[in-house]
Amino acid sequence: MSATENEFELRADRQQWSIGFDFEDQARSEGYLFIAGVDEVGRGCIAGPVVAAACILDRDKPLPEGLDDSKKLDADTRTRIAAELKRSCIAYAIGQIEAEEIDRINILEATKKAMLAAIASLSPAADHLLIDALHLKATPLPQKSIIKGDSISVSIAAASVLAKTFRDELMTAYHEKFPQYGFAGHKGYGCTSHYEAVREHGPCVLHRMTFRGVLPEQMSEPFLF
Repeated sequence: MSATENEFELRADRQQWSIGFDFEDQARSEGYLFIAGVDEVGRGCIAGPVVAAACILDRDKPLPEGLDDSKKLDADTRTRIAAELKRSCIAYAIGQIEAEEIDRINILEATKKAMLAAIASLSPAADHLLIDALHLKATPLPQKSIIKGDSISVSIAAASVLAKTFRDELMTAYHEKFPQYGFAGHKGYGCTSHYEAVREHGPCVLHRMTFRGVLPEQMSEPFLF
């Protein structure tokens, strides 16, 4: 068996796979009961935390209508689905790592740390993990790393919606403190208006200083707290 197979890294072919309980049912057939989907949001942003969610779905309860990868859903649909998931799932938890730590340990390690924090906060605890794209060596829990997992595993899709709605609400709240950056609109991603705001006002405490475009060589504006 190859190393890739040992790590259960599975690639999703969109023509062959659709979202469902296939991976969850496989884990249950192996004797696992509390199977958590794990996903993150905000990895590519230039401001704000990276946020991860872990979610254990209740197989005996219906899924929220339209549950899918959060990137495929509009904001209102995500909000509705997140509220339904919080009522119906067995457990969910959020982990977040702030910009300062992202700069210190790098975004990949920060993403893993956020995932581990979410997993550790689940009650009841997970006994198996389905993770979007990453393998977490720091946890002894059995796991499957699934490429494009948020498009084919309902548990990972649920985690993606919970993480996305949590982070969007957080960045909208930050807009009240730092309205000059437009966080309520772009949520910290590096769009043209965001880069222009950084050039005009300088970065704030939410910005990731190691990310390209946040601290251009010519920038001399003060750091905002």
